[in-house]
Amino acid sequence: MSMTETRHVPDRLHSRGHRALRSWESLLLVVAVAIFIANSFASPYFLDAWNLSDATFNFTEKALIAFAMALVIISGEIDLSVASIIALASTAMGYALQYGAGTPELVAIGLGVGLLCGAFNGLLITGLGLPSIVVTIGTMSLFRGLSYVVLGDKAFTGYPPGFAYFGQGYVFWVISFELVLFVVTAILFGILLHLTSFGRMVYAVGNNATAARFSGIRVGRVKFLLFLMTGVMSGLAAICLTSRLGSTRPSIAFGWELEVVTMAVLGGINILGGSGTIPGVVLAAIIMGLVTFGFGLMNVPGIVMSIFIGLLLIGVIALPVLYTRLARRMKKSETA
Repeated sequence: MSMTETRHVPDRLHSRGHRALRSWESLLLVVAVAIFIANSFASPYFLDAWNLSDATFNFTEKALIAFAMALVIISGEIDLSVASIIALASTAMGYALQYGAGTPELVAIGLGVGLLCGAFNGLLITGLGLPSIVVTIGTMSLFRGLSYVVLGDKAFTGYPPGFAYFGQGYVFWVISFELVLFVVTAILFGILLHLTSFGRMVYAVGNNATAARFSGIRVGRVKFLLFLMTGVMSGLAAICLTSRLGSTRPSIAFGWELEVVTMAVLGGINILGGSGTIPGVVLAAIIMGLVTFGFGLMNVPGIVMSIFIGLLLIGVIALPVLYTRLARRMKKSETA
């Protein structure tokens, strides 16, 4: 090849790179970098290594559930009981603690309660054919109500030192156990959704459940397994959160279901099902963590954070609809 010749790049590579640059994940990455830079100027304490490590606690536990929630939403369903599952799992661990349960037993109880709650949701939805939003709103009240019945206005404390490692331990320097768990879980869910036949079935069910059923996919079984996943991941989040706080109260993780759904939808998961990626959810989790931590450093009241999350959820749902309508109008005006 001579010096004056230009190397030909296939159109396929051009289009693939163009799509990557225009993807939702690329936009989220730019937003994450912008927020990071803004936080570094807003507070002189933000760039401290230990402060940045503390910032990860604002999103790791919620992100664990958001990964499973992403698959549920892609399949065309939703689970609004996840925060209440955390409360019930934490209450069960605290109750077992009073009878001398050690760290292995507490972990098994937390995951087991999450699994049972997910199975209960899954049976009602796939077995009886009930709408997931109605079922999980009901179990949201049921699970947290059981926690209030057991605890009332009391709290369980005195968890063993070994149990504290899950929410307070560090693997290396400022790298917390929760952050490592977040990375490992993101990789596993990314592989499950994007590189396995089960992930392809989840997309197929979300795009057209009837067509998927006629294609031989056991739609009910797929959805049941997804609700089991959200239950188990909620139980895992309960272990980490209870360990970090060192206590159990019936109000634990109150309102988290909104933040988890927002995290998934902000990450590009279509609220109507059928599309979305795990890398997008990872970036959305980091963005929400950075925003929350930045607000905290600037002493912004918690109610303002709640308003921001609510507006964010409305915005990420409304923007694609508005963009589609605008694109249709522009196309019509061009053809007119």
